[in-house]
Amino acid sequence: MERKPLNFGMTMLASALGIVIVSAIGGLLTFLSMIVMVVSLGSMSSESTTVVKPDTFLTVDLGRISGDRTASGLQASFSDTKTVGLIDAVNAIRAAATDSKVTGILLKADGVSTLSWGSGTELRDALDDFREGGKPVVAYATGYSQGGYYMASLADRICLHPSGMIDFRGMGAEVMYYKDLLDKLGVEMQLIRPESCAYKSAGEVYTLNHMSDANREQIRAYIGSIWRTAVATIAASRGMQEADLNRIADDLSGYMADGALANRLVDTLCFEEDVRRMLKDEYCGRQLLPLEKYAVNVKAQPNKSKDAIAVIYAEGNVVDGSSHGFGTAVYGDDIVKALREAAEDKSVKAIVLRVNSPGGQATASESMTHAVIAAREQKPVIVSMGDLAASAGYEMSCMADVIVAQPTTITGSIGVFGTVPNVGKLMRQKLGLNTDTVSTNRNSNSLSGYRPLSPAAMAMMTKNVEDFYKVFVGRVAEGRHMTFDEVHRIARGRVWTGADAIAIGLVDTLGGLDLALGIAAERAGIGSYKVKEFPKEKDTFTQLSELFGEGSDDDLNLLAKMRTALRWKASKHDMKALDRLERDLLFVAESEGLQARLPYVLVAE
Repeated sequence: MERKPLNFGMTMLASALGIVIVSAIGGLLTFLSMIVMVVSLGSMSSESTTVVKPDTFLTVDLGRISGDRTASGLQASFSDTKTVGLIDAVNAIRAAATDSKVTGILLKADGVSTLSWGSGTELRDALDDFREGGKPVVAYATGYSQGGYYMASLADRICLHPSGMIDFRGMGAEVMYYKDLLDKLGVEMQLIRPESCAYKSAGEVYTLNHMSDANREQIRAYIGSIWRTAVATIAASRGMQEADLNRIADDLSGYMADGALANRLVDTLCFEEDVRRMLKDEYCGRQLLPLEKYAVNVKAQPNKSKDAIAVIYAEGNVVDGSSHGFGTAVYGDDIVKALREAAEDKSVKAIVLRVNSPGGQATASESMTHAVIAAREQKPVIVSMGDLAASAGYEMSCMADVIVAQPTTITGSIGVFGTVPNVGKLMRQKLGLNTDTVSTNRNSNSLSGYRPLSPAAMAMMTKNVEDFYKVFVGRVAEGRHMTFDEVHRIARGRVWTGADAIAIGLVDTLGGLDLALGIAAERAGIGSYKVKEFPKEKDTFTQLSELFGEGSDDDLNLLAKMRTALRWKASKHDMKALDRLERDLLFVAESEGLQARLPYVLVAE
């Protein structure tokens, strides 16, 4: 029987029905995939405790300590390796010091560590206290970075692979400048900053192709301060003279394994298996347990104290708004909310604001500073500075009752700047695109990115940065009980180390989060306490809902977030220069308004 072909209407109906069915099946599969993803990520984030056997050596792997706060389930799922935050790592080491089942610590300094000098000092102090309590610390690496050796130098025995090396050569700084690249692209970056803020060099990377005299002066001062601290610390631990360490750095005589042994930088040249045998034979170490697993045990221990101290983490670039899904920035609205919640929580007797930020958007900075002032009216607020607390990071800190910093913390940079790109030449000469204008008023198009700022717009923006600088200096003067002129002399966008900042009144005392918590407890008049962490961590389902749901602003934002998540899997030592360029340009592109931030990422390499 011959079948008649379907007419046009029936064909369209069949096609439409097929599309509906395929879409329904696709949607169902997507939904099921999301459920599987949520369940799997949820299971990944629900960690169980580990049985600790007698005669256990904790393995502290520097490559597995990342950030101040341990990554949440969704963040952790995009990482190839299990990591632990610095604060949980320090708490675990301090708990291990009194744990009878923990015999000692094996410090592994291989791999790429994300710890900068401030974090390294905090970790080193905890390891040193552990060792001073009578338990051994043994260090091993196939190759020590300079920062890794700084942390390992406290060990009772420092071991190095026979073919390894120690990158001990002094500190240097290298700033990447983009002006020539932007010139080739036809992009002019217009920099606006207060006339007195010559040290505020963040915007100079777009307008110069070399260091300004002021920037060179401040970089030389702060890397010199960090190096002096590092050398003095290593010398004290190794029983050496500082002059000898500087000679070794100058002539690179301790770089190769034989030279490192001859110059007493290390105690033994051996393989990792030899170290494991040593731990068993000489220190009765029968089990190696990763610190990240032990940290889960420590965090799971109940604390029945009715009093609490809030620890509010402010880590990353300062930006407006709230985090959607997950983020590694200091979101202004989230920190304001956290400060308000901690201030209103009756069980919280004091607040410790943990700042680890190079700064960022001035509006977010002002909002958070205002929230610190409001919280301080209700209970003590203590600031603990990490690797850096500069620019906007310092403004939000300056109104606290006490500021605690590491000697190697980068702080200060009290200043502000603005950048406005002019891409008109790029559009015309490179892309063949032209613009024309119609306006109702003289300056209707004066802030267009396709032409230079008009004189009136430039004058307006210059006044804006000058006015904000005065506000910033005034905030610091009020918070630090100084005069405006006293702050202005040490401000002007200049960067200082924590060690130098004490002498000029920007910091009160040197130490880590432990010291800040102790001061907070003393100010609040409490003995035992538990720690409440803010901003409160969102569960995996909430993070996914915000990432893929209404929390996403648009497809471009979603793409950026996914791209950021995928970059967590990238090796940290690949394409450093490209990463730096991408990071800096992306931050400028995504930021609005005035900026109070550093151009530096100081890594203990």
